[in-house]
Amino acid sequence: MELQFEGDDLKSVLNRLRRAQGQISGVIRMIEEGRDCEDVVTQLAAASRALDRAGFAIIATGLQQCLADTGRAARDGETAEQMKARLEKLFLSLA
Repeated sequence: MELQFEGDDLKSVLNRLRRAQGQISGVIRMIEEGRDCEDVVTQLAAASRALDRAGFAIIATGLQQCLADTGRAARDGETAEQMKARLEKLFLSLA
């Protein structure tokens, strides 16, 4: 499945990924500096949430595009049930 992001959707996903990237850099720096364990874990949890939100946004866009393009499965020889199982597996990979 090829995802196509436009406008606000693209901006939102990229912002979330950049936020996570910054938070991960912060975690690395905190560990290198020997910072307090609680502070490191708090920052790591924030990075994890940012990545989760970006992942959910990507999957939501994928689901929306798949529903809009119902003929895609038939063209690729994939049944609707196979597509559903594949998308469910992707969604659960973030859970």
